[in-house]
Amino acid sequence: MRFLALALALSVSASAVSAAPAAYPTPLPEEPIPTVNTLPQAWPKSWVVIHDFYFASILDGRLAVVDTTSANQPLKGLVRAAQFANSLVSRQRGEIYTAETFFSRLTRGERTDAITIWDMETLQPKGEIVLPGGKRQQSVTYPHLFQFTNGERWALVANFTPAQSVTVVDLDARKILSEIDLPGCAQIYPTGERGFSSFCADGSMFSVTLDDKGQVASSKTIAKVQDIDKQPLFSTPAMMGKTGWFVSYYGQVQGFDFSGPVPRPLPGAFSVGTAEGGAPEWRPSGWQVITADAKGLLYVLMSPNGREGSHKDGGTEVWVIDPAKKARVARFPLRSVGVAVGVTPEDTPHLIVARADGVIDVHDAATGAFVRSLGATVAANPILITPVP
Repeated sequence: MRFLALALALSVSASAVSAAPAAYPTPLPEEPIPTVNTLPQAWPKSWVVIHDFYFASILDGRLAVVDTTSANQPLKGLVRAAQFANSLVSRQRGEIYTAETFFSRLTRGERTDAITIWDMETLQPKGEIVLPGGKRQQSVTYPHLFQFTNGERWALVANFTPAQSVTVVDLDARKILSEIDLPGCAQIYPTGERGFSSFCADGSMFSVTLDDKGQVASSKTIAKVQDIDKQPLFSTPAMMGKTGWFVSYYGQVQGFDFSGPVPRPLPGAFSVGTAEGGAPEWRPSGWQVITADAKGLLYVLMSPNGREGSHKDGGTEVWVIDPAKKARVARFPLRSVGVAVGVTPEDTPHLIVARADGVIDVHDAATGAFVRSLGATVAANPILITPVP
C-alpha cells in the first residue's frame, strides 16, 4: 500500500507540473555555420601582429592579429605560420606574407618551402610562391631573415644549409629572381632603394645592390662595424625610417644609416649606463630587445642579472633612450619578465610587452604606467611584436 500511495503522489505531482504554463526564455536565433567575419581594410593603429612560435608544436606556429585596446576580446584572428616561419606585413599591399616549410607527411617526407600570401581583411590564403632547393633558414624566428626591398615589390629570404645565401623573390610576378651567396654573413637589412646588407662573422658588414632584374649590380664589404668579442650586437634593430639602431649585449647603442646603396655606421656609439645597481649589472636581455617610437626614442628591454650568456633571459625593466642626447631619459618597471617589446604608432603610443609566461601587457609609452593586460589569451609563446604603421 505504501508503494501504491507513493506512485499516486508522483502521478498527481507530474500532472500538476504538466498543467503549469511553460516559462522558457525566447529561443536564440539560429546561427549560420560557417560564419566568417572580415577585418577592416585599414587596421586601427592599436592593432599589432604577434608571432606565436608555439614551442609545444613548432610546425603549428601562428600569427595573432591583436587589438591592444581590448582586454576582453583582443584576438581578432590567426594566420598559420608553419615550421619555423618568418613573416612580413604590408599595409600598402593589404597582404601578410609567411615564409614557411612543409613536409608531405607532416613531420617527414618531401620538403616544400614557400611564401604564402594572406589577405589582410579575410586572413585567407590568396596564393603562394614555392621556394626551390629546400634551403630556407629554419631557426627560432628573427624578423631580419625575411624582408622587403624595392618598394615592397620584392622579398628577400634567408637560406641556411649550412651554406648561407639570400633568395630574391618578385612578389608581383610571384617568381624567383636570383639567389645570392652570403658566405659567413647573416641577417637581411634592406639597404638603399634596392639592396640589402648583412653582418658577418669577422665584425664586418657585407652590402649588395641589386639591378632591376634582381641580380647583383655591385657589392661592398665595410670592415669592423662591430667588435664581436667586446660589443656583439643583437641582430634585431629598432628602425626609424632608414636608420637602424642596434644595442649590444653589454648596452652599447650603435646606429646605421641604410638609406644609401652602402650602409653607413653613425659616429658616436654610446652606452646606456648598465653598471648601476644590478646583480651583477644591468644588460639588455630578451628576444626582441629594442624598439622605437615616432618621436625618435628607443625602448630597450633590460635585466639586472647580466652575466655571460644572459642575453636571452628576458628583462624586468624597459629603459627609454634618446639617441640624439645619447642618454637614458626614463626607466619603466615591468610586472613580470618580458621577452619582446613593441610600440604602437597611435597618437598616444602604447608600449606592448610580451612576457615569458605568455601574457601580453600594455603600458603607456610616455610614462610607463600599466594600462591593461591582454592575459595569455592571444599566444602560447609570443616572441615578436609587429606594429603595423
